Amino acid sequence: MKRRISSKTARKAIRPAVLWFTGLSGSGKSTIADRVARELRRRGADVELLDGDTLRSIFPNTGYTKAARIEHVQRVGYMASLLEKHGVVVIATFVSPYREARRFVRRLCRNFIEIYVSTPLGICEARDVKGLYAKARRGEIRNFTGISDPYEVPQKPEITVNTTRLSVAEACRGVMDHLDKRPGKGR
Repeated sequence: MKRRISSKTARKAIRPAVLWFTGLSGSGKSTIADRVARELRRRGADVELLDGDTLRSIFPNTGYTKAARIEHVQRVGYMASLLEKHGVVVIATFVSPYREARRFVRRLCRNFIEIYVSTPLGICEARDVKGLYAKARRGEIRNFTGISDPYEVPQKPEITVNTTRLSVAEACRGVMDHLDKRPGKGR
């Protein structure tokens, strides 16, 4: 007979954290993050998903220069840190191409887990349903990460997901395994 875990017990088993998915556009950040969010909710965690595309649609005047990107990531990071302090597992999916911005967010959070979704540029371009990479290559989009703007690969991410070797389900399992093995899992 299976023993059911009450929501209250499950919530205590999942310590609040900020899971920061970073990688090129089209790398698979949102797809993997959505799967992780579903699994965490199934386990009873309070989860908030902060997606780069969604937030840019709410704040359309956010720019793409280095300074504007850093400022945007810092604002989102501050919001994520507040949610984490209130017991929420925050899943953030942002290209966040600059190490300095990611370091800033890490310092704000109590339990920051950087997840680098490592996908080669060619694969990201092949997956690009919006045609953004093609526009960037034609010069129609300026400051496009991976084409006309750099992406600074994380130096020591807690998790690296190589999408050329792992399925979405395997990537989700890897993230969940990392969360399950953290010291002091509960609140």
